[in-house]
Amino acid sequence: MKSRMDMINGSLGDKIIKYALPLAVTGVLQQLFNAADLAVVGQFSGKEAMAAVGSNAPVIGLLVNLFVGISLGSNVIIARSIGQKDHKSISKAVHTSIIVALLGGVLLAVLGEFLAPEIVKMLDVPEDVYPMAVKYMRIYLAGMPVILLYNFEAAIFRSCGNTQMPLVALVISGILNVVLNLFLVLGLGMDVDGVATATVISNVFSSAILFAALMKTQLAIRVDPKKLRVHGDVLGEILKIGVPAGIQGMIFSFANIIIQSAVNSLGTTVMAASSAAYNLEIFSYYIMNSFGQACTTFVGQNYGAGKCDRCRKVLKLCLLQSIVSTAAVSGLILLFSQSLLGIFNSDPDVIAAGRIRLEYIFFAYMFSFAQEGLSGYLRGFGVSFIPAACAVIGICGVRLVWIFTVFRQIPSFATIMQVYPLSLGITTAVILAVTLLVKPSKRYHIQSETPQ
Repeated sequence: MKSRMDMINGSLGDKIIKYALPLAVTGVLQQLFNAADLAVVGQFSGKEAMAAVGSNAPVIGLLVNLFVGISLGSNVIIARSIGQKDHKSISKAVHTSIIVALLGGVLLAVLGEFLAPEIVKMLDVPEDVYPMAVKYMRIYLAGMPVILLYNFEAAIFRSCGNTQMPLVALVISGILNVVLNLFLVLGLGMDVDGVATATVISNVFSSAILFAALMKTQLAIRVDPKKLRVHGDVLGEILKIGVPAGIQGMIFSFANIIIQSAVNSLGTTVMAASSAAYNLEIFSYYIMNSFGQACTTFVGQNYGAGKCDRCRKVLKLCLLQSIVSTAAVSGLILLFSQSLLGIFNSDPDVIAAGRIRLEYIFFAYMFSFAQEGLSGYLRGFGVSFIPAACAVIGICGVRLVWIFTVFRQIPSFATIMQVYPLSLGITTAVILAVTLLVKPSKRYHIQSETPQ
């Protein structure tokens, strides 16, 4: 089978880097484009509009994370089928994934239309912000079909080793998003409806670009509109892998909301410092996460091809490259942290508190790179529930207990930050033990979650 990247033969190290780098850049650009939305509305529509956009982030994150996790299931099933050179299964998984994205998006759009007012009320949004928050949520959720479609299409391309095409589509749509933000908000005088509309339109373009590319490609992932339908057997496999990952992402979002509430309780200076540091540390995270995703795809293809020894080599290389890359970027951020934090706020107290967060988070990344890599390794075999359960209990569970017990006794910013290395260290130890127990055979049984 013709492939953009041959993952099951030849060298691995250079291919993993070639796969992971565009993935990391994609994550960083998504973060920058999201920040542009907030910046435009904050500068030209006022703090109430900015608060309305920001207040929606936790709920939207919960919903998107669920389906991004499910798209990971598509990635694994398609990658494994590519390794097996099973063209029929590839086609069924691709066309099922497209329909799942569209139907899931329509469902969220309809629910958002009716439930947006109640959801915003649950967020305790101030009365002067409430109308704009509801308006933003309704418009944003109306675009869910194309937002989810882009994520599933990107997963399809990544399953065969092509991480460049999703990046190209994101760059084009991201630039369009910024231009539309300025035109709709500054030119036409719109507020939150302008940035929400710009986001939806830009996602229409990104999903359309990838859909056109999928229709034109000569690879086995080619989309034929006449074949678009749900195949029950493939859907079951996608959900078996994707739903645990999606639920894990949703619970992470919930735990982060609780942690953010604890940060907010310490005052404006700490809130500003935490926000500034987050916008720096996220660069290191996306690099680390890209190698975890690379591990999933490379292991999926090689496991499908029955090359289990090669799967273990993939894990070792991904872990090595992840720690070197993440440590290099994190080290540079720490080295220039005072200047970088000063970009967001020049207050010495904000910079000092931001430095505290960066030090704890980057220390925690010593465990996080292993947790990401090992989770990706297991998911490549189709083992999704176990790493998700470990992460939910070890990371989310420990963090929630810590905030409601230790933080209440010692309410300081350092106390909050200490939970990151603690929770990640515990989770990494558990996932490592599970990984050592997994003994995949050279034969893959599609009906089994656990490698035989």
